[in-house]
Amino acid sequence: MNGFFNIMKPAGMSSAAVVAVMRRLTGEKRTGHAGTLDPEAAGVLPIMTGKAARLFDYLVDKEKEYEAVCAFGTATDTQDATGTVTETGTNYPDLETVREKAGALVGEIRQTPSMYSAIKVGGKPLYARARNGETVDVPERTVTVKSIEVTGEEPGHGVALKVRCGRGTYIRTLCADLGKLCGCPAHMRSLLRTRSGVFTAETAMTLDEARALAAEGRLAERMLPPDYPLAHLRRVDIPAKYAKQVAAGAKIPAGAAGGERPGKDENLRVYLNGEFWGIVRRDGDLLVWKAQIAPEAGS
Repeated sequence: MNGFFNIMKPAGMSSAAVVAVMRRLTGEKRTGHAGTLDPEAAGVLPIMTGKAARLFDYLVDKEKEYEAVCAFGTATDTQDATGTVTETGTNYPDLETVREKAGALVGEIRQTPSMYSAIKVGGKPLYARARNGETVDVPERTVTVKSIEVTGEEPGHGVALKVRCGRGTYIRTLCADLGKLCGCPAHMRSLLRTRSGVFTAETAMTLDEARALAAEGRLAERMLPPDYPLAHLRRVDIPAKYAKQVAAGAKIPAGAAGGERPGKDENLRVYLNGEFWGIVRRDGDLLVWKAQIAPEAGS
């Protein structure tokens, strides 16, 4: 099974655990996720199976969308509701203040995530170091926040947010920073990822749905083709006379791409007889394979 599954990860389950379930249901050892979600977060989790895992580096997952609740009044060491309270306050902001201060967090901003994040320092995740009682300097990073929409109030001094952001943005850190700007400690109470690249909540399926389909032998019906998330790459149809080179994974003359000459280091989607075969990149006068995904019939 070479392709993608759009899974709605439930809160309280790790991304790795979702991968384990899908590996069992598909029977495909080569299974992984394209963009982790914290265990307490819910939402869209793209799952790669088979040869589609080779395409990870070419996916457009730079833009994500989230729905979160920022709870004012307490800050925690994890910056979310699972942590230990580190600060309290009662200077609760109104919605207009939150909207005003949120504007300062839009654009390219610097973030310092919690020690309880998956960022690796010295090859070891920060959360693992934190659980071992280690204290290290958390690296500051630049991330891109495209928009923050304040959509309303929630019980318990909560504010509902819709966030569009780039890859690597920590929404819980965004909530903690929003609290600092508003002059009231805050943490992220809940998080739902509604989009990751081309994968959206509207087209996602739950693990229960996946299990039911697998039991009926119909899971493949919900598998998305390997080229589904690659529409951002230019498509080239290689003439049939190069079929042997394509099948063998050999270099192909750049002229075989036809039309506009591929740019230097441009990644291209390769098709032969209308079937997707993988990704190539121009190297001088040749097209060199970067990730080959033979069609099901030829794999």
